[in-house]
Amino acid sequence: MATDIQKLIGTSEEDDDEEMDMDVKEEDDEDEENGGKNIAAQIMTGVGGGMASNSSDNQFQHQQQFQEQVTTPAGGARRSRPLEEKERTKLRERHRRAITARILAGLRRHGNYNLRVRADINDVIAALAREAGWVVLPDGTTFPSRSQGSRPAGGTSAAVTSSSSHLVSQQTPPASLRGVSPGYQTSVEYNTCRMKGVFMPNPSPYDLSASTQPQIPAVVGEGGEQTESDLHIGGSMDTINDKQIVDLPPIPKLPERDFAGTPFIPVYVMLPLGVINMKCELVDPDDLLKQLKVLKSANVDGIMVDCWWGIVEAHTPQEYNWSGYSRLFQMVRELKLKLQAVMSFHECGGNVGDDVCIPLPHWVAEIGRSNPDIFFTDREGRRNPECLSWGIDKERVLRGRTAVEVYFDYMRSFRAEFDEFFADGIISMVEVGLGPCGELRYPSCPVKHGWRYPGIGEFQCYDQYLLKSLKKTAEARGHPFWARGPDNAGFYNSQPHETGFFCDGGDYDGYYGRFFLNWYTRILVDHGDRVLSLAKLAFEGTQIAVKLSGIHWWYKTASHAAELTAGFYNPCNRDGYAAIATMLKKHKAALNFSCSESRMGDQQVDFAEALADPEGLVWQVLNAAWEVGIPIASENALPCHDRVTYNKILGNAKPLNDPDGRHFLSFTHLRLSPLLMERQTFLEFERFVKRMHGSGCFNACQNPRNNKFDATSMSFTDLVLKVKEGLSSHIKFRMKVVVSHLGKQLSNSGYSRRRKGIQIE
Repeated sequence: MATDIQKLIGTSEEDDDEEMDMDVKEEDDEDEENGGKNIAAQIMTGVGGGMASNSSDNQFQHQQQFQEQVTTPAGGARRSRPLEEKERTKLRERHRRAITARILAGLRRHGNYNLRVRADINDVIAALAREAGWVVLPDGTTFPSRSQGSRPAGGTSAAVTSSSSHLVSQQTPPASLRGVSPGYQTSVEYNTCRMKGVFMPNPSPYDLSASTQPQIPAVVGEGGEQTESDLHIGGSMDTINDKQIVDLPPIPKLPERDFAGTPFIPVYVMLPLGVINMKCELVDPDDLLKQLKVLKSANVDGIMVDCWWGIVEAHTPQEYNWSGYSRLFQMVRELKLKLQAVMSFHECGGNVGDDVCIPLPHWVAEIGRSNPDIFFTDREGRRNPECLSWGIDKERVLRGRTAVEVYFDYMRSFRAEFDEFFADGIISMVEVGLGPCGELRYPSCPVKHGWRYPGIGEFQCYDQYLLKSLKKTAEARGHPFWARGPDNAGFYNSQPHETGFFCDGGDYDGYYGRFFLNWYTRILVDHGDRVLSLAKLAFEGTQIAVKLSGIHWWYKTASHAAELTAGFYNPCNRDGYAAIATMLKKHKAALNFSCSESRMGDQQVDFAEALADPEGLVWQVLNAAWEVGIPIASENALPCHDRVTYNKILGNAKPLNDPDGRHFLSFTHLRLSPLLMERQTFLEFERFVKRMHGSGCFNACQNPRNNKFDATSMSFTDLVLKVKEGLSSHIKFRMKVVVSHLGKQLSNSGYSRRRKGIQIE
């Protein structure tokens, strides 16, 4: 028996099909044997015939101990269980081989893969890896083709631990590189995480500057004896207090995308929420001026500021106080910056990131106390005074005016007060607030009502005005009993599968569910349409924009429950953003989307539990907007100060290899704060601004605010090359002035007007 077991362990690896045939054959032979003396060998074969260990003696000793435990005087009952298990193993093997055969046949027939007749799963993986541009050596060592110079000689494979049968190739990267590339991260993390006492962080996939580069911590192994896996990690090793400290080698960096020559995207910075106090006075103007000068030094194009309805029209209807904003705008003009103004018809306070409290106007609150149905209401009757319900858009309940008329009067007052700033082009964009947080959505996730991420939220349609609209729509459809909200849609912090409405196959996709959701999202689109039609009149000749939030949690479910409660009818079988994009196209409005920095690498646990997909949502919204040809602006929804997040924003703002050359209209950084003003953080932000502007001679010497060259900062060679590239056809400047200014450089460098085939006309 010992000889048989040693033969089993020492058998060399063969083709997978041959191993499976051997397994089944050995199982059939064991059916004819009695007792338990071959049970251990059978169990080892069922596992796969390859349980590697340090030595065959240890394996044999383990087999004897296991056999003694299985073979007991109890007899038949204990010995009959392996027989049933063997039958199940046979069935599993036959089923697995049938699936493998179909996969291989499909790859040969449709994929033109050159697979041998008795190919196994390793051959399939190797073929797929080679097609993806990776190098796969005969011993299984795999690495990116661009990193052949970094792999070990001969493709040596190292065992992870002395008791593991897994073989992982370990490359030694150059010592001068830092960061993590996908080709190395898996190998390094796997090796280190298998060692006892090892801590290996998940570093950024982007190279950090020398001043911000984090040091990779040392690896501490237990005991004073050097393990085999320690030798293959590389780097220096010291022993302190009988603890081995392995200093990991530097990790190769992932090359970053070069944004030289990419389109110019202006960058704005959002001012603090409380920059204007409740008396409409500018708070700490001297300190703000210093900060704005610092932003100016980084070539920031301008600032964005909330113009709060609750401050300007605070006490009496149609009495507006713009004094604090006048002083702020004058300061911005003197610094030659641009302005983006936000018409903020919502309250501030109670949401994530709110550090001040700015309620709706007092006279609106008084009306709300006598008529609370002017606010959004949930199923339990709780009112949300964050903004006015869309049900009163055409109801004269605000001292004789409708809500839309109140918004229009406010916007007209702003335009009249700052007409000179519009005429001079200082105000480049006006963002119109259409809901909570200034976003076009229902307030379905109010923190003040107990909502916490990743709850699905609740429908907000239970005020009398929206219910009246629902009833009218249901009667017109011929189903008056549909004039109600869903009664099985859960609560604020429910999950989709816990409800009868949002679960897979739930009522959301039934006749009533489709009717209700169509009405619910139509109210949202109609509200945006009404307000933007008036905003277009008030701000004629100026770009207007609408902010859309990124509700990315539960995006991977069929119902997209969180989006449905927010008013975006976007289940897996319907594009819920196309109708919004079409409405914006009608008014030539830009879409400001606030989810461009989110990525699956962030909060992996939270995103996994919430089945979130921020990247999928971003590209769905971007494609919906670009499909109808509306410009896209963006801003970060969460604090953003690191290079990885900045690079994510850059990738979305300037899609790589886009055949149509599409890109963002502008980007707004949230927000101006002491953290942004810190030296290292600001250097990273300044680098981001340069890349948004596009690096290279053109962007370094162009003044984006007047589309003219600053010839004094250009060499003659660069100027000639840019003219050769055709920039003169896009940017107007007088060539005589340029040549006159650079005449000395021309004579000293020996350039002629026709040198190297370059001619200036």
